[in-house]
Amino acid sequence: MLLMALRTFRDRWPVFVGAIVSVCLGVALVQSSLLTLVSAATAKVPPGTPPAEARAVRDAFTAAIALMGMTLGLAFFVAIFVVSSTFAFTVAQRRRDLALLRLTGAGRGQVRTLLVGEALLLGVLGSAIGIALGLPVMRLQGAMLTSFELAPPGFTGEWRSWIVYVSAGTGIGVAVLGVLAASRRASRVRPLEALRDVGAAARVMTGSRWVIGLLFLAGSIALLILVPAVGGDGALPLSMNATFTLVTALAALSPLVVPLVAAPFGALFRGRLGLLAHANLRNGVRRSASTAAPIMVLVAFAVGMAGMTGTLADAGRAEIVRDLRADLVVDADRPADEQVAAVPGITAFSAEAPLSFDIGEDEGEDGIVYEGTNAIAVDPAAYAETHLVAPVAGNLADLRGATIALSPGAATGWQVGDLVPVHIDGGPDRLRVVALLPNTLAGPSALLPMDLAPDGPRRYVVRAADPAAAATALAGVGHVLTTAQWIEAYNDEQQQISAHIMVALIGMAMVYTVIAMINAVVIAASDRRAEFAAARVTGLTRGQVVLAALAESLAVVAIGVLLGMVSATASIVGMAFAVRDLVGIAVASVPWAMFGSVVAIAVVVVGVTSVLTSLTATRTPAIRLVAARD
Repeated sequence: MLLMALRTFRDRWPVFVGAIVSVCLGVALVQSSLLTLVSAATAKVPPGTPPAEARAVRDAFTAAIALMGMTLGLAFFVAIFVVSSTFAFTVAQRRRDLALLRLTGAGRGQVRTLLVGEALLLGVLGSAIGIALGLPVMRLQGAMLTSFELAPPGFTGEWRSWIVYVSAGTGIGVAVLGVLAASRRASRVRPLEALRDVGAAARVMTGSRWVIGLLFLAGSIALLILVPAVGGDGALPLSMNATFTLVTALAALSPLVVPLVAAPFGALFRGRLGLLAHANLRNGVRRSASTAAPIMVLVAFAVGMAGMTGTLADAGRAEIVRDLRADLVVDADRPADEQVAAVPGITAFSAEAPLSFDIGEDEGEDGIVYEGTNAIAVDPAAYAETHLVAPVAGNLADLRGATIALSPGAATGWQVGDLVPVHIDGGPDRLRVVALLPNTLAGPSALLPMDLAPDGPRRYVVRAADPAAAATALAGVGHVLTTAQWIEAYNDEQQQISAHIMVALIGMAMVYTVIAMINAVVIAASDRRAEFAAARVTGLTRGQVVLAALAESLAVVAIGVLLGMVSATASIVGMAFAVRDLVGIAVASVPWAMFGSVVAIAVVVVGVTSVLTSLTATRTPAIRLVAARD
């Protein structure tokens, strides 16, 4: 059977090209991301680095680790998704061949061995190419991380010899995992199916599809319910995991949706070509579902991720608008309290000093673990006049001396009165918790008394009777912005960070799914030569057959977009509920620009591929193909 697998793989290699490329990209990305992640996790801050810069470097490494972790998960998921879709579709197309194999005496185990052997060949070939591509991809990732300021300058991943074995195991494992379900279904093909045409009669919604679809759907609902409960930093990765499971559920249940979505297209498709396209859409359920799957993945991840990050950014902006009670914001490179206080017409101002330090978190048996955090040093009375702040416990007025006010984002497990271990440059090694701050998206993780602030940059939040006159007088202190201008600048900065994350994650997913779209359309067209020939001998021209196939493909794009939007909408709504429960702000961001771009990409890729493959499939004279049919 392994020798037969080699021959069938060689004969049907065009069908496996997309899966090989997917495994290759998956191996390259997993290898480069894992090397980058390990290099960031084991990197040491150069000796002699000032404490503030050392913390900034460690924060950058932490950001790189988090991003590479998400990249690993996304690459692994999409690779398995594409390979499993390819094998599922090819098994459906080869059903009669497999039945003939069973009729000649092959057992179920031998059929499964045949498909697993093809997967092994696919995995070995994809792994070999992927390992070679891993190094340039790693350098590209390092350059991307540093240019996006998600890693310190000069950072790059380091080669480790063990990665070859991990990469080979990943590629072969992805290929074998992708074929398992398809091989199990193939082994159930009955020998007598070789004696009749089973292409349209084969059952699409199998028992395994029902089980997988409903199981993952239930898991998705559970994860989306948990997103608001988790909140904070865990909301985004949990929502991303919910997208994984929901995409899997919708892909398994998509054959149920295709006929439902096809019905309205009957009113749009007119004439002979429209009726042909509509009939093919309804009858080719498996073909339509397989082609719609990568489109669904692209829409779900691109629109969903953009919507989730946009919701967080919009909520952060709304939180600042709600909590900041000032007219002007002044950024100075030095302490200038006396100069600000001397400006006529200022009714209140708060001096804020940015501060980075390490705070201890009680990990139980592991003891105290220190993590870097950012805070601001303030005068509590002045801060309360320019900010809406309501501690959930304790009193902010007690923020004097060796004290701290904590939000849940800074550390967990500490209560008012506890002594928190800290590492502050030139400061005490323990601070007493005097207040617990509410959850925040854009506010400081912790507040410290101004006594602990070093000399350095200051931000002054100012209320004035005449903001315009005060702004003119404060020009000599530092850079002056109105509150609205400062909020817009903050929002632009957050959107830039989100855009960098989007490019790093969605760019990779987009390459994957575009390849998968092309692969699905090519596989679908490879089995339709006789169908196209039959349509042509009934009176349709070659161009009309191509147009009918194009109309069918565009309808499939609509199906994929619809299913993808269901998943994306669920993720965005889950994030919106998490934000509401976290900071009490109801906001949801719908990335219409991203949605339009993704739909345009899907239409162009599927449309062009459909036309090219249809032209290729109709190149042979129709009468020759029809006469060749049994």
